[in-house]
Amino acid sequence: MYIGEKVKLREYKKEDVKKAQEYINDSEVKSFLSPGIPFLFTYEEELKWFENITANKDTYSFAIETLAEGKYIGGCGINKVDWKNSVATVGIFIGDKDYWSRGYGTDAMKVLVSFIFNEMNINKVKLNVYSFNPRAIKSYEKCGFVKEGVLRQEIFRKGQYHDEFVMGLLREEFNK
Repeated sequence: MYIGEKVKLREYKKEDVKKAQEYINDSEVKSFLSPGIPFLFTYEEELKWFENITANKDTYSFAIETLAEGKYIGGCGINKVDWKNSVATVGIFIGDKDYWSRGYGTDAMKVLVSFIFNEMNINKVKLNVYSFNPRAIKSYEKCGFVKEGVLRQEIFRKGQYHDEFVMGLLREEFNK
């Protein structure tokens, strides 16, 4: 496990699956994560995901747990690793809305980025975020990410098109 100021990143446990399904099926949480049609996940689908998370060595998934209460509140991880070019693509979600805008996601991302740079010897971390998620954008900027590009009108949500931002953080920027 990897520890920050407010959270620790740990392995997923089978007892997290039901709560993960609840989080991922929340319409607001889902709107920030998936560009596709927001279909709901069944318990069986979420259980299958859990059973397969260790099978792929190019992705790494962590449960986010609060230090104070030991409560599972979301997840983060490395969705793709380009070993040749030393680039990792990451993602994060805080499913428990009681922990939104309180620094838990920022702390989790800082721990994840530190793991990537210091344990995996990766040079760049990147992510994508929708323009209608200013809370996440602010959090990523606090972690040192900068906007590198805009995919204009990339996603259709609630009757209109929105931009998707590509953000990145280099090892040399992180170490400053």
